[in-house]
Order: sequence, then C-alpha cells, then structure tokens
Amino acid sequence: MIITGGSRGIGAATALIAGRNGYAVCVNYLKNKVAAKQIVDEISADGGRAIAVGADISKEEEVMELFRTVDESLGKISALVNNAGILEKQMRIEDMDAARLNRVFLTNITGSFLCAREAVKRMSTKNGGNGGAIVNVSSAAARLGSPGEYADYAASKGAIDTFTRGLAKEVAEEGIRVNAVRPGVIDTDIHASGGEPGRVDRLKDSIPLKRGGSPEEVARAIMWLLSSESSYTTGSLLEVSGGR
Repeated sequence: MIITGGSRGIGAATALIAGRNGYAVCVNYLKNKVAAKQIVDEISADGGRAIAVGADISKEEEVMELFRTVDESLGKISALVNNAGILEKQMRIEDMDAARLNRVFLTNITGSFLCAREAVKRMSTKNGGNGGAIVNVSSAAARLGSPGEYADYAASKGAIDTFTRGLAKEVAEEGIRVNAVRPGVIDTDIHASGGEPGRVDRLKDSIPLKRGGSPEEVARAIMWLLSSESSYTTGSLLEVSGGR
C-alpha cells in the first residue's frame, strides 16, 4: 500500500492500521522525514513491514520515482490511499492570488491524478496486474464550500469527488475499485496550517455528534473501502463527518 501524506493525521493513522492488517506500507512524506520514520518504526515494532519515501506528489517525476521505489522495495502495489492534501490561511476568494490557487490545486488535484495513474498502470488486469483498490481522501468541504475560509480547498475536493467517479468507471472491468472518503471536522494539525488550531472546538457544536472526529475513525473507513468487505462498492463517496 502507498499512502501519500502518510506521516501525520489521517495518513499516519491509516498506515498504522494497514501495517497491523498485513499490508507492506509505503509512508510517503513531503518534508517531515522524522515523523514518517516514526510511523515506519511503529509498524516494524508491531511485526509489520514499512518504508518511508519522500516525494512531492505535485511533481510528476517525483511521483514516478516514488512508485519505482515501491516496486523495488515492496513489490506489486495493491492499494493506494490518495491522502496528501494542503490548505492555506483562511481567506475570502477575493483575496486569493493565482500562486495560492496553483499550489493547492497542484497538490490536491494533480497529485492525486498522477498517483492514481501510476497505480492503475500497475494494478490493472489489462496491463497484467492483479487488480487493487484506490481510496481518495476528499472532504465534506466539497459540498459545504468552506465560504470565507478555504473555498479553493473545497473546490479541489469537489474535483476529487468527480475524479473518483470517473476513474471508478474507467477501471471497474480491470479489477480496480475506486472510492473516496469525505471527512468532516477531524482533529488533526491541518487546522493550524489554515491559521486556526482551535477550529475543531469552535465548530463542534454545529456537528450533530457534537464533537470532532479522530484520524483513526477516518482510517477505519478507508480500510473498509480497501478491503474485500466492500467488494461491490466502487465510485462511492463515504461521509465520515459526524452528520454535518
């Protein structure tokens, strides 16, 4: 399994559960090698197998090198979790410049396309592969819009929803299932990246379950979509948002 952005938050939680479930895991990271190594060490300590591989998924050549490294170190990929994503400081659309938009869209959209492309090349029975599963990490923001905060991030996740449905239909006959999770307000450090580390506390009363979610709760949904228990599910968007 390759998990992009696997050194923290939802990606890290997914990596740990995947390792316990018998997957050989590639923990992809952008900058935080130490955090990625900690996840690898935890998986190894539990008797699993894992490697940490640095790559900027917004760059095509680095994505291709990431997958080549996994080919050589772990063997045939059977699962991809397109988890890596960024957001920037809370801002109204009228104040966003093109540089910001390009940064968000390159990582969140282009990066997911590139990783899925490389995974399909390897998994597709049409190409001699054994099939597999892809889970894209979208967001409830895709339907809520994130006005006044991250409309660019929300738009990028809307693109992921459409991408999920399109790719699922393309590769359904080739042994590959493609689904997405839509997390809501999850207690990770991505909120600090947006300039409001206490965002979960501010919003929890607007959530029907009256709390933020944990990375592990999203990770378990991802693992279900990757497993044979969801064998008749493809092109689906699974809400993990506490009812919001």
